[in-house]
Amino acid sequence: MTRRVVYSAALVAFLAATAMTLTSIIIPRWISWDSETVAGIPIHYTYGLHKRCSSLTHTCEPFPQYEDCQGDDRSFCSMWRTVGFLMSFAVVIEGMTLIAYLVILAGGKQKRDSGWKILSTLLLVAGLVQCAGMAIIAYLYDNDDRFFPPWQLDTSWVLCTGSWCIMVLSAAGVAAAAFVLPEEGGYELIPGDHSTFPNDDE
Repeated sequence: MTRRVVYSAALVAFLAATAMTLTSIIIPRWISWDSETVAGIPIHYTYGLHKRCSSLTHTCEPFPQYEDCQGDDRSFCSMWRTVGFLMSFAVVIEGMTLIAYLVILAGGKQKRDSGWKILSTLLLVAGLVQCAGMAIIAYLYDNDDRFFPPWQLDTSWVLCTGSWCIMVLSAAGVAAAAFVLPEEGGYELIPGDHSTFPNDDE
């Protein structure tokens, strides 16, 4: 297996993880509540990073709003907005990572031999940033009074978790390949094959 193959495989995994990141931001399904009325009508209420939606009104509204950030809710509001910032920052890092992938794959042997350092660093940073966002949402879900059964962590949280796991594993894989695989263009002597050079006296 050559380093070009490793980088190509890591790129495919990275693109999948990036798609998961973007989807988790776009769809408002970080925490959801499913129930039904006495008449048996399903009720679905969801929180996204930037809006919340209700099946009763069939509309979504910006979130958090001013009234969500007053009194004891200020800490909740600050932490929720922090997650939004972290996920946006992760997308920026992922954009830089994509550029790094393209430069390394399109470059020569030297870039493939040394590019793993910056690439693995970017992958790790993107993964850790998303991990922090995921952890904050999980903390709020476990500790904020507004979330109680049947509230549950939903699709966006799962996608974020999957994305940062892929990023971190890719960073480890790229770094490991740099140490395990031989440099491209190198060669090994065939056992028993020794080159002979003419003697100056002949």
